[in-house]
Parts: sequence; C-alpha cells; structure tokens
Amino acid sequence: MNSQEDFVAALLDPQRDCPPQLKAWNGSDPAARFAVYRNNVLSSLVDALAVSFPVVQQLVGEEFFRAMAAVHVRQSPPRSRILADYGAGFPGFVEGFPPAASLPYLADVARLEWLRIRAYHAADAAPLASDALAAALVAPETLGALLFQLHPALGLLDSAFAVVSLWAAHQGALAIAGVDPYQAQCALVLRNGLEVEVLGIRPGDARFIQALQQGLTLGRATQQASALDAGFELGACLAHLLRAGAITHLAYDSERPLP
Repeated sequence: MNSQEDFVAALLDPQRDCPPQLKAWNGSDPAARFAVYRNNVLSSLVDALAVSFPVVQQLVGEEFFRAMAAVHVRQSPPRSRILADYGAGFPGFVEGFPPAASLPYLADVARLEWLRIRAYHAADAAPLASDALAAALVAPETLGALLFQLHPALGLLDSAFAVVSLWAAHQGALAIAGVDPYQAQCALVLRNGLEVEVLGIRPGDARFIQALQQGLTLGRATQQASALDAGFELGACLAHLLRAGAITHLAYDSERPLP
C-alpha cells in the first residue's frame, strides 16, 4: 500500500493509526490534527447522504440514520469528487443492514429518493412534438413497430411497498398514520422544469414504460402491459407521457414485424 492509499484507509477507519509520514507545519501533534480532519470528512459525507435521503432519515430518526450512514461511508467511500453522485450504493446497503431489518420498505424508499437525485441531475432533452406522435398514431399498419426514446430523467420503481404514499406523507400531502407501508406501489419519477415529481402509476403502465426503456416496440410493450394489467389503457398512458414531456424521439423498427 502506497502512502496515498495508507492515508485514505486511515482517514475512513478510526481503528487505524495516523499515517506515520504526516507532519504538522507548526510542530503540533499530527495525530490530533488528523483525528479532527477524519471526523470532518466523515461528517461531511454523512451530511451529503442525509441531504440525498431525507425521507429515509425521517423514517429512522437522525441518530440512527447518521450511525447507519457512517458505516456505509467507511465501507463505500466516494469514487468521485462530485458529492451529488455519492449515494448510488446506499439503497443496497440499507437493504442488507441488519439493524434496519424491521423496516423492510426502507431500501425501496432510498431507491425512490435516489431516482429523484438522478432525475434532477439528468441531461436535458427536448420533448417530442405532439403533432409528430399524432401523425405516427394514425398509421395503424406501422403502429406496432414504433420505437420510443424516453427522457433521461425518467425513472421507475416497481416496489412491494407503498413508496409513493410514504414519500407523499413526508411531504405533507398525506397523513402518515393512514399509510399501509406493505401495499405494493409503482412509482414514476419525472422532472418538470427544475421540479422532480413522484407519481403513482398502475402496474401495467409501469411495465409498458419499462418495456419502452428496454427498446421494445410499441406493440410488444403493449402486449406485456396488457398481460400484466387488464385495465391498462394505451391511449391514456401515452397521453400522460406526452403531457409530461417524457417522450423525446420516435422511430420505426423495420426488423420487427407487427405482433
């Protein structure tokens, strides 16, 4: 291990001694100064996670959250100097964190909050003009071969828990006492200007959007959505995506015949 690796390892592990090569410019004890720096780094990274995952913190309390986040920081330090990028692995960590096992929905709430972070920082993309989609939809012979490109800010979460309601309750939109966290919900995350919205959608709509994200044609995506959800309405789902500016491009897949 070189001196830089030794410094980083000691910085995140309180059981390690101060690197012996450190010297203080004024002759003071480098170990004491390093301990202060170590605490500041850890606190800053925990603060960054608290900003990114406010509902998770509200669900478990600040003391528990900071202790949990500190364990994550020590196990998975940042790999980028951009703190907004830090936290992608936090939901998975929460899912496997034994002290949080009594709140099995906590990891999915963290996943929803991370989708919001990604949506906020996603690249801009101009929405598809409504007349372009209307023109494509009037040609039934090629309808099934349509391919859609969706906005990079769009995110989906199909959860076994009431993530949308839990999120809404912590925004003051619902009473938390009336939320059953064990009710499955699908969340659609969209960016509207500078605001990131979290919307509850039907399972069929979620499957349809997921299929489009995977590059499936409109025909195949519709098949999968209808097979999952008998109440799936293609027109209503497309209209919602169009109004939200979530469709950015369309094309035709000539290699895939109509289903």
